[in-house]
Amino acid sequence: MLREFARGFRFPIEVAILAAFAFFLPLWEAPKNITWFVYVMTWAANRLRTRDYGGRWDMWDSLILAWIASGYAVAAGAGLHDSEWRATNDLLRYGLVLWLIKRSGYGEREFKLILAVLLFSTLAALPQAYVRLYVTHSREWFEMNSVGQVNHTAIYLAIVLGMSLSAAMAYWRNWPRAGKLFALFAIVAISASLVITASRGAIGVALVLVLALAAAWRPRAKRAFVAAVVIAALASGIGWIAQIDVVRKQEVQVETHNVLSFRDRIWNGAMVAWERFPLFGVGIDNYGQITPERIEQWRREAGKPFDARDYLWVPHGHSLLFNTLAERGIAGFAALGAALLAWIVSLIRHRPRASDPDLAWALWGGALSAWFVSVGVGLVNTTLHHEHAILSVMLLGIWLASRRPRSGA
Repeated sequence: MLREFARGFRFPIEVAILAAFAFFLPLWEAPKNITWFVYVMTWAANRLRTRDYGGRWDMWDSLILAWIASGYAVAAGAGLHDSEWRATNDLLRYGLVLWLIKRSGYGEREFKLILAVLLFSTLAALPQAYVRLYVTHSREWFEMNSVGQVNHTAIYLAIVLGMSLSAAMAYWRNWPRAGKLFALFAIVAISASLVITASRGAIGVALVLVLALAAAWRPRAKRAFVAAVVIAALASGIGWIAQIDVVRKQEVQVETHNVLSFRDRIWNGAMVAWERFPLFGVGIDNYGQITPERIEQWRREAGKPFDARDYLWVPHGHSLLFNTLAERGIAGFAALGAALLAWIVSLIRHRPRASDPDLAWALWGGALSAWFVSVGVGLVNTTLHHEHAILSVMLLGIWLASRRPRSGA
């Protein structure tokens, strides 16, 4: 059976390695890093052998190259020096994942496999997070092992929730009862885990994403939006009545007049750093070097007043916008902004038609979910790095690849 399944793959070993990488992504660090490297090497070897690199150069190739190159340009011109060269490898890692998948020539079987493995790996990562939170008490918050910090886990879960919901809505009418029951189980399990993170930004954006996906599905499922509104309203109402953690957290922040959780003070520091190094910023992953002492010095040098109560030191900017401006300056922000703009414009221009295949809708919804969460949660948290960046570009990559003629077909 396995041999028969693999016959549909042009590069079965390469696809198996990519699937392993997707599986390890939220689970274990070392296997994830090893399979990433082996995948890149295998992809390169297969393309050298076949002399097929994915067709003609296009706009996305230029954008991805500029996105990756911007990291090294920022490292070369960074205003502060610590982790900028090493940290730029994160951008290279997920940039290459996007590029190689986009130019892979994969087909329907590969796309389905990647989606399935991303879902199963997330479900496999949840029990360990529950055990560490509620049984061993080795973690204070709900955190998947390789994803880590609770807000990052919440971002990852929100993207997978959108991906899973998109696949369920796309295939619902053709799935057997067992498939529908499993889809419901997966969506409920991921949604419940997201709620347990108590990440207000991720939960709020996920609710809006569910409504956005349901609205986008109207050409195929006219009642989907009404059902999504009812479910979202019921879930919000039950959560409010039950006073779940995220609700209590919001109430405390409102009562203490601190709805942004000190983010305004964090962003003040980011803007001071950007004003000091406007072109290349302080360097990727050097946000922690923006200390109160340096902020005071930069303000004094600029002839501007300084009040320590207006600033808060943290290791990152708690915002994709402010973090990128502070760490990468205009050069890095322009590259990121161009990629995000092209991403959403492409999704809007190439939204599937009602008659398009189920897979086209599932892949489109996954890519939209990745953009929506990365940008939406990115308003108040630092998205698009490490595991959730890789997850995002994998969903974008397979959608872009699905729109290209399959190599060797």
